[in-house]
Amino acid sequence: MTITKKQNGTNLEITLEGRLDTTTAPELEKELNASLDAADTLTLDFAKLDYISSAGLRVLLSAHKAMAKKGGMKVVNVNEIVSEVFDVTGFGDILTIE
Repeated sequence: MTITKKQNGTNLEITLEGRLDTTTAPELEKELNASLDAADTLTLDFAKLDYISSAGLRVLLSAHKAMAKKGGMKVVNVNEIVSEVFDVTGFGDILTIE
C-alpha cells in the first residue's frame, strides 16, 4: 500500500493506493498517530484503494473517533468493492462518505 499525505493548513488529506489489510493497517495507523494532532479535519481519498479488511476498518474507526472531537473526518472516492464492505459492516452509517 502507498500512503500519500498532504497537509493544507489544518486539513490533512491522505490518499491510499493498494490494499488496506492486516499487513498494511499498522503502517496507516502509525502515519495517522503521527499526523492527527496537527489536523482539525481529515480527508481520506480511496480512489486507488483496492481492498479493505477488518484491520483497516479498525484503523478507520480509531481515526473517526479522534477526529470527531475536532472538525471531523470524511472518506471520498470510494469504489464499489470498498463501498460494499462499508455497507455490510455498517461503516456506511458511521463514516461520512462522499
